[in-house]
Amino acid sequence: MARRPTLFITAGLTAVALGCAGCLQDPDAASGSGGEGMGGFVDGGSPDDDGVVELLGAFGGSEADAFNKTIASFEDESGIDIQYVADSDFTTTIQQRVGANDAPDIGLFPQPGGVLDLAADNKVQPIDTFLDYDSLDQTLIEGFLDAGRYEGRVYGAPMRLTVKSLVWYPKPAYGDAGYSTDPATMGELTGVADQIKADGTAPWCIGWQADQATGWVGTDWIEEYMLRLHGPKVYDQWTAHEIPFNDPRVVEAFDEFAKVVKGKGNVLGGANGVLNTPFEDAMTPAFKDPPGCYLHRQANFASAFYPSNVQKNLDDRVGIYVLPPIEGGFKGQPILGGGDLAALFNGNDDESKEVMRFLTSDEFGDKWAQAGGWLSPHTTFDMDNYPNQTTKDIATIAVEADVFRYDGSDLMPNAVGGGSFWSGMVQWMGGDKSSKQVTDDIEASWPND
Repeated sequence: MARRPTLFITAGLTAVALGCAGCLQDPDAASGSGGEGMGGFVDGGSPDDDGVVELLGAFGGSEADAFNKTIASFEDESGIDIQYVADSDFTTTIQQRVGANDAPDIGLFPQPGGVLDLAADNKVQPIDTFLDYDSLDQTLIEGFLDAGRYEGRVYGAPMRLTVKSLVWYPKPAYGDAGYSTDPATMGELTGVADQIKADGTAPWCIGWQADQATGWVGTDWIEEYMLRLHGPKVYDQWTAHEIPFNDPRVVEAFDEFAKVVKGKGNVLGGANGVLNTPFEDAMTPAFKDPPGCYLHRQANFASAFYPSNVQKNLDDRVGIYVLPPIEGGFKGQPILGGGDLAALFNGNDDESKEVMRFLTSDEFGDKWAQAGGWLSPHTTFDMDNYPNQTTKDIATIAVEADVFRYDGSDLMPNAVGGGSFWSGMVQWMGGDKSSKQVTDDIEASWPND
């Protein structure tokens, strides 16, 4: 694992009005770092159009196979040979290769932090130097482009989406019990949980155990609450450390989440179960007869861990709905998620630019989508490519969201987002520290800005 569990699977930002998206993106393209107005060549790229474009990414195995099938027709039509190199230690390798002046033509980043670090060092190209920013922004899920923004310009363009704000449930048992499948607010969802509990079952299936990464599931919950309680502007300030981690609004998010995860009888196994149940096994009890729990908040990759007989009949065995807004909080439906960002190193190579335009378009991904496990970040992607109704429903949830925000811990320094935030969640869940104590500790761990 590099930063986040999305690499187990191998598996932001109030949106500006479309009319002014280009203004924010490129107030002065010639003066931005790395642009063609400054010569366009980024260290490590080859200036020749040699017919070969090297891509480096983190996903391998069946995902790499699906990716290669997806690009095959583009290679045939364009005459460009795309050579994809998979590296499970991508985060380290990309830094080493850039440092050795041997960057690939294109990097496929599983977290935006790596793109932003390299943008700060003038090592990657702003996307407005090789594609139409406004056209891209209009087809993408609201707010996604901002995940790759550094000092007003965007350096990473989305080529894959992860949707996290999902509640999964065992469809037959849930339907037979008559529980609501479309709670419109967190209050209504709490009402569903109370019904389940009154019927004698713990409503929530929650597991955080992930060896050295135990606690990451808890960080997702806090991010969900920050978005719903305080909206995208405050969320952005929090992830960028423009407000301290121990701001009272962050403490409030912890305390509100505590009503779910620490409420008596709310979670199968209680605090001990949360901390010791592997995250991939959290929903397994929901498929027993009778279910041991019913509700599982997890990303779209969750189904990959469900029992094989459930996976084979996904539409019949599971249902989903979006984690709803909080009354009195942000007025709209936010979505928390993640994804892969494509970034261009070789700014003088026309073929690399052409590949980037394809990878970040709504035409990319048909074969990968059909194979399962991949979502397009484009609202205009042909949903008929998705293999089942469940995946189409997840994509629809993302498309219809009022705002999208990238996973907050992926935007924070690794010492926090992949360190003190994780461990702090464990201490908080175990009762060792209060919300205020934990947020104070995480604030103290934040590297000097």
